[in-house]
Amino acid sequence: MLTLAQIRAASAKRLEGLHPIVRRATEELISRSFAAGVPIVIVQGLRSIEYQNELYAQGRTAPGAIVTNAKGGYSFHNFGLAIDFALLMPNGKGISWDTYRNGDNDGRRDWMEVVMIGKSLGFEWGGDFKTIMDMPHLQMTFGLTTAQLRAGAKPPIPITEEDQPMTKEEKQEFEVLRKKVEEQSQSLDVLMLKVKDLESRIPAPRWFVKEFGEGVVEKMSDPSGTLDFWRSLAVSLRVQGYKSK
Repeated sequence: MLTLAQIRAASAKRLEGLHPIVRRATEELISRSFAAGVPIVIVQGLRSIEYQNELYAQGRTAPGAIVTNAKGGYSFHNFGLAIDFALLMPNGKGISWDTYRNGDNDGRRDWMEVVMIGKSLGFEWGGDFKTIMDMPHLQMTFGLTTAQLRAGAKPPIPITEEDQPMTKEEKQEFEVLRKKVEEQSQSLDVLMLKVKDLESRIPAPRWFVKEFGEGVVEKMSDPSGTLDFWRSLAVSLRVQGYKSK
């Protein structure tokens, strides 16, 4: 029988380069799916512009079936905000794309069990797309479009105490943000304002307070933000396993 450590190792390489929140959520997706009796493997993570263009050419100017409508720079994979998964077979080597498989014999489709876990962590599912259904695809957009990302917009980067060492990429991102705050001689609130959209701010939504309690909001020096800000904060707290006291 496969162990969680083996399953994590099978996906470790493809988690490199993912946005920190997406990476943590993906790690949690792997763990929760395993606990539900459905081992998975991440088959795609950060994708280069060149490789994206190769995929786009497939079924158009290159042999094969069409697998994507996104050219290079037009996929959230190109910015480390998306993953593709597959079901991992008991031998730890084979994978399955069978969306109707029920390997743990619990009366539920394994694929949809993973999808529901992903959605609970804040992922959007490619199976809900209206143009081309992408069943293995999960993404977090943080309210941004690929056009905004190409123009240089950045998703929020949480600065919190981690229960495990930061990766090299996370340390570099943290250091850049820390220096910006020092140069401006302002508080951490300035950093939080930088990750909010320029939309009008609102108090904590009822669903946020219901899930995480009023204590989280009361500790904030500025208890307001855009809806995308509250969603991103909720995803970060879920990934950290935060429970309302």
